[in-house]
Amino acid sequence: MTATADQASAAVLAKAAHENFPVAPRFLPRAWRDDLMAVYGYARLVDDIGDGDLPPGGADATLLGVDREQSSDRLALLDALEADLGRVFAQQGATPRHPLLVRLLPTVRRAGLTPEPFRALIEANRLDQRVRRYETQRQLLDYCELSANPVGRLVLSITGTSTPERVRHSDAICTGLQLVEHLQDVAEDLAQGRVYLPATAMRRFRVSENDLLAPSANASVRTLVAYQTERARRLLDEGAPLVGSVHGRLRLLLAGFLGGGYAAARAITDAGYDVLAGPPRASRGRLVFAAATALRRGT
Repeated sequence: MTATADQASAAVLAKAAHENFPVAPRFLPRAWRDDLMAVYGYARLVDDIGDGDLPPGGADATLLGVDREQSSDRLALLDALEADLGRVFAQQGATPRHPLLVRLLPTVRRAGLTPEPFRALIEANRLDQRVRRYETQRQLLDYCELSANPVGRLVLSITGTSTPERVRHSDAICTGLQLVEHLQDVAEDLAQGRVYLPATAMRRFRVSENDLLAPSANASVRTLVAYQTERARRLLDEGAPLVGSVHGRLRLLLAGFLGGGYAAARAITDAGYDVLAGPPRASRGRLVFAAATALRRGT
């Protein structure tokens, strides 16, 4: 890879350290770590395109073959990324343009992955360009089906442990994680023109968008956030049996994912449900404790 390609990949992969859960901890076999980081790199790239968070200079656009005039056009970049994804799965062995998709090639071949979950992540980010508000919780959950659940399904496929029941539990965990992240990032998302709080819930608790613009949350906002946090926690509880259904180091990994969700939800609670003063984040100690608790419950 060129220096520009190296920099583009490194900028994306470095974000793994800031997630609510460990992406590819060192206790996993090297092959799994490589595969998980390959999937993470792809998923993070898709989200960065959809959020307009690519590093300045247009290096990723150039790598994807998008001209300078369209380098800030998110839909054009997502279309180019989907075309590059097609090269990953091409029967003739075409070489992808972006280094993060080149990195995905051995993972796809080793685990026999299909393109559907990767395409779902792109579609979720296309949806983000068209839909800025969600009327009901059901509509928000349908969005999470595209934006979050494919990642958990890919983890199960990479580790060779996918079954219908595990997929169901994984979907619950991934949706719960996504909802918690939405709550942590209410102010940041609103700055992007997006609200991931269902309008029906906002009306129920008499919360307006002007309330979400305040530097700290009023009582109505806090009540709404508490309600949504409990919804997310119930989804994590629903998915918790996944941890006990697997063995060895995979159990540790899944306990880390689940514990990360619980720890983030606890951070929101500890902040008094004031998510507007700054995104509540769990400490490393809280993450470890929550993962250990999830592991014990799964035994």
